[in-house]
Amino acid sequence: MKIAIIGAGLAGLTAAYELRDHEVTVLEADGRIGGKLHTVPFKGGPTDMGAEAFVRRRQDAVEFFRELGLEDALVDPSDKRPRVYTGGKLHFMPPGGLMGIPAEPQDFFSAATNERIANEVPFEWTPGHDVSVGALVRQQYGDEVVDHLLSALLGGVYSCVADDLGLRATLPMLARKLDELAADGPVTLSAAVAAIESGRSPAASHAFATFKDGFKDLYETLAEKSGAEIHLDTFVSGVTRTKDGFQVTGAEGTFDRVVFATPAPTTARLISKVSPEAAQTLKDIKLASSVVVGFNFASAIDPAGNSLPDATGILVAADEPGIQAKAFTLSSRKWPHLGQREGFLVRASFGRFGDDALVRAEEDDLVDIALDDLKTITGFDGRAAGVEEIYTQRWFGGLPRYDHTHLETVAAVEESLAGVEGVAATGAWAHGVGIPDVIAHARKVARDLA
Repeated sequence: MKIAIIGAGLAGLTAAYELRDHEVTVLEADGRIGGKLHTVPFKGGPTDMGAEAFVRRRQDAVEFFRELGLEDALVDPSDKRPRVYTGGKLHFMPPGGLMGIPAEPQDFFSAATNERIANEVPFEWTPGHDVSVGALVRQQYGDEVVDHLLSALLGGVYSCVADDLGLRATLPMLARKLDELAADGPVTLSAAVAAIESGRSPAASHAFATFKDGFKDLYETLAEKSGAEIHLDTFVSGVTRTKDGFQVTGAEGTFDRVVFATPAPTTARLISKVSPEAAQTLKDIKLASSVVVGFNFASAIDPAGNSLPDATGILVAADEPGIQAKAFTLSSRKWPHLGQREGFLVRASFGRFGDDALVRAEEDDLVDIALDDLKTITGFDGRAAGVEEIYTQRWFGGLPRYDHTHLETVAAVEESLAGVEGVAATGAWAHGVGIPDVIAHARKVARDLA
């Protein structure tokens, strides 16, 4: 069976691997494979400028990496804790809680906010109801929790503030727990979070892991073991059905099956002649852009003796005045294998949904902003310490916005495609932006298609 896969990111390459017993052609518009996974050469070794970790407790992903022969390439992070910068000061990220929803009062919240957390007022919850994460937490705990902490953490995952994210799409465990608790009457966030915490099994290892030589180990292995014919710099403008199968503009021949493994707006354009209904629905999925500026400093201590904090990274409160970066990953402290290299690696992140001005800024301006923000937050003068390498990676439309209508939108797309034989669609827009989520959905789609 001849199968065309449009897109050579993680979803497309995973689908290609899953379909390796067939004649697979992968068509990629960019000049490289990997999509939002991008490992670049730094002087000390390969360094990720896209996703830099995956959730290790997802055993399906770990088993998949083992199947690929990559288990020995996995490495764990250090035991250091991240910080959050709010109110002009660095604070330890609160332990426990759920994705930035605290389990207890914190020293960087006001007394009034801590009172609301400690003595939360129960509220009515309708099972099956959905709402933005930000709206729910603001209602129960107040603005400070959302703006100082929740949006800072979720912004690193989705490039969105909490108000732009749907509860069921981004925190499904919390939504399900609220549904359960509602059977007994009014509910509280604190009770739901506590129930989730108590139900967690003790972690057998670290929560996250990565690949020692970067995620290129994953996407290059998938490409090689898929046996697919991969065409780079290949622009596909559309797909049409013929009496013999499918014609893909940009590729020769006729295909029996087509997998669309591209961002939602691109898939909407490409699939319009095959499934107009799915194309129209996919247009409702909006994208968030971001940019990462990677630095390799000569040292983690500047000439004046100011040192970068002993932390894995720094999240910046969404409402923090005067700071434009949303986060700094202190990669050489977060990942022991990177800490063994000469110099000190730091990643600065910018950009949230609806605000991509910095994503479009000149590189020199971005570098200056990152260095200035890092100095303001930590006291560390990166210029004086010595900047030995810089890499800027812009992710235009890098992540889909998982708002409170997202699950309904995806369900509608899948329903439309179910009636179209020989066509499938996958990607980070479908069932999760995390690496294990993207892999799981691409594998399922490929198996169902074959």
